[in-house]
Amino acid sequence: MQPAPIEVECDVLLGEAQAARLLNLSVRTLQAWRTKRCGPAFVRAGRAIRYRKCDLYAWMDANTVSSTPPDVALRSRES
Repeated sequence: MQPAPIEVECDVLLGEAQAARLLNLSVRTLQAWRTKRCGPAFVRAGRAIRYRKCDLYAWMDANTVSSTPPDVALRSRES
């Protein structure tokens, strides 16, 4: 059996509980972030809230923080 193409998997819609589990967060945290207009992008289908898997991964990438700021790392290499 062939694995699904990444583009197809990216468009998979996850419910709140699935998205929270993927991010290792509580559903309440995702709900609070939505009311504050922060956190990952979401899709509203009537009253249902869904998250695209690719949006969750993009949000994680955008919020990944390096342990050393880039300018400090460059200065230490130049020394």
